[in-house]
Amino acid sequence: MKLIIVILFIAGSSLYAQTGSEIFLFDLHQKKNSLTLSNPKNITNHTGYDNQPSFHSDKPLVYYSSFNEDGRSDIKIYNFKTDETKSLTKTTEREYSPTLTPDKKFISCIIQRDNNAQDLGKYPVQGGQPSVIIDNLIVGYHAWIDDSRLLLFVLGEPQTLRLYDTKTRTDKILAEKIGRSLHSIPGQNAMSFVHKVSESEWIIKRLDKMTGTITDIATTLPSREDLCWTSDGKIIMSDGTKIYYLDPANEKKWIEISMAANEKIKGITRLAINKKGNKLAMVVVE
Repeated sequence: MKLIIVILFIAGSSLYAQTGSEIFLFDLHQKKNSLTLSNPKNITNHTGYDNQPSFHSDKPLVYYSSFNEDGRSDIKIYNFKTDETKSLTKTTEREYSPTLTPDKKFISCIIQRDNNAQDLGKYPVQGGQPSVIIDNLIVGYHAWIDDSRLLLFVLGEPQTLRLYDTKTRTDKILAEKIGRSLHSIPGQNAMSFVHKVSESEWIIKRLDKMTGTITDIATTLPSREDLCWTSDGKIIMSDGTKIYYLDPANEKKWIEISMAANEKIKGITRLAINKKGNKLAMVVVE
């Protein structure tokens, strides 16, 4: 049963192999009271699963997970300055959710193995053999809090939000029934996650990194869990077709973002913004 859960929640191989997904990169323009998206570019343009984009904090790089011809996922790197794509991994394993580590020396990711094991590991940014970070929990998604602590989405019944310390190899359950979108909140010593309180009530919540205090931020768009944060503290989400933002410091309503028309933009899910705040990566249905 664990293998079935992993496939549905992490790889999505049975789902994405049928529909496929692509990653579009937009220019993001921010003004005080408005956001606009322009110049959409398909940066994957590859049949099948291309998903889970994340940015390097300093370099013009987008990391993402991509299925190869054998139905196994590798980590790829797209350079949006040179328009070049390279492979970070070419393994017999399956890698998902690539994330730059705080020291910028590694890409941490989910490593799904043929023996049904699922580890959180890390690869050197220049390529090479991986090392294991966590092998005693079935980690679905992760976000770094600092050099030694992680916020985890752990698979199970129910899914749990956990704080994990890599130095002591201990974890603490913080919440249950959570979403997959875990983020550091820009300008704050805090992280965000989505708490699925009920089928009809999903709330974006704030976790204080120091005290562990959890407070409400805002209600998500209906039944949507994927989000990202702008550098000045706005939240961006999609209803699957359109893109919206909310400024939790000043308003409590979602405002539509003007987006350059493109007939291929549909079925929007995961979103990511670079540190400079001028690029947005968006996963869409192929």
